[in-house]
Amino acid sequence: MIDEQALVQKITWRLIPYLGFIYLIAYIDRQNVSFAKLQMVGDLGFSEYIYGLGASLFFIGYFLFEVPSNIILVKVGARRWFTRIMLSWGLVTLLLAFTRNATMFYILRFLLGVCEAGFFPGILFLVTLWFPFEYRSRMVGSFMLFSALANAIGAPIGGLLLDLDGMGGLQGWQWVFLITGAPAVIMGIVTLFYLVDGPQQARFLSDQEKAWLKQRLAAEDVSKTEHGNPFKTLLDPRVLLMSLYYIGFPLAAYGLSYWLPTIVKGFGVSNTVNGFINVIPWIFVGLGLKIVPALAAKAGKQTAFIVGPALFGAACLVLSVYVNDNVLRFAFLCGAAVGIFSGQPVLWSLPSTFLTGASAAAGLAMINSVGNLGGFISQNVVPWIKDTTGSTTLPMLFLAACLAIAGLMTFYVQRVIRRSQIEKAQSGLTARAAS
Repeated sequence: MIDEQALVQKITWRLIPYLGFIYLIAYIDRQNVSFAKLQMVGDLGFSEYIYGLGASLFFIGYFLFEVPSNIILVKVGARRWFTRIMLSWGLVTLLLAFTRNATMFYILRFLLGVCEAGFFPGILFLVTLWFPFEYRSRMVGSFMLFSALANAIGAPIGGLLLDLDGMGGLQGWQWVFLITGAPAVIMGIVTLFYLVDGPQQARFLSDQEKAWLKQRLAAEDVSKTEHGNPFKTLLDPRVLLMSLYYIGFPLAAYGLSYWLPTIVKGFGVSNTVNGFINVIPWIFVGLGLKIVPALAAKAGKQTAFIVGPALFGAACLVLSVYVNDNVLRFAFLCGAAVGIFSGQPVLWSLPSTFLTGASAAAGLAMINSVGNLGGFISQNVVPWIKDTTGSTTLPMLFLAACLAIAGLMTFYVQRVIRRSQIEKAQSGLTARAAS
């Protein structure tokens, strides 16, 4: 007799800390440009527009190669493909330290997106291979905790590295890329030996445990869709809807994450102090990522635990621009960060309610790639609004509106998913009755 809780715990300890750690490295490498910006713009003579465009080109490369990357992962296995992803993005991050002009910055940021494409949805796909549905939002929340940790440690590291300006003949922003890029290369090599492609290849599971897990997951997959050609998943109306729906969350997240160091810099603090102050929001985000998915799992519901945090985050963004006290403004920004991130693990459980197999891999990649165009939008529209209007209020209101709209769309998304499940169940009953 298999002890389900003990088996899930065994898999959790074997996979989630490791996946979380390499996700931490990915997140730092994606966000390091926000700290490098504080010196890079002046040293290389970049305008805010050049920086914003270069930073956002990451998302174009990410968008174009996300789905192909996840489909290749299904074909060649997670172990080899994750190794390739990490080695390539680590090398590109190292090369960013030697940026000489805007063109080079544009090319390397685009290539960073190409190289990292498939990483986050690849992890989401692995969760569907290893864990029954009821555990998935908590597992996603657990490894996303490392994104909060990445922001927490990335911020003070970024500030400290900037203050190494001139050491070894290198600028501070160059040290930011060199020190944050090296771990990806190292862990890429480790991944080749540590990670396994799926439960059936896991030496740490017994044959009985593998058989139980395979049977349990197969029983859950009966009511889900797997298209013969995974690329057909891209035309699934539910996937298209969720892709558009998800845009508001990364848009708000990247809008806040990229500009938060600049906002705090405006408080009149040093680079190092700026870095340590930026730890604070991510401590609260970490708590939110732990608490909200656990509450959703306990309640057996999803909608309220996506909508509630999103509306709370939007309200905090609005309030942050209408207070004059820096401490209070920063407190509202902390609340906004919690609202933006804490409901996302619950959101990511939705696609696995209707997709399985290679279709799940393609669908998750599609949703994430289109959704992350929100990062491209925020990096171009937010500075454009600021430059055009001269207002520091309107950019935050724009982010708040996008987040609120995305949160409220959850009601419609859930209705479409439930309707498709009912229709599929009815067609199944009709087919059985006819036979």
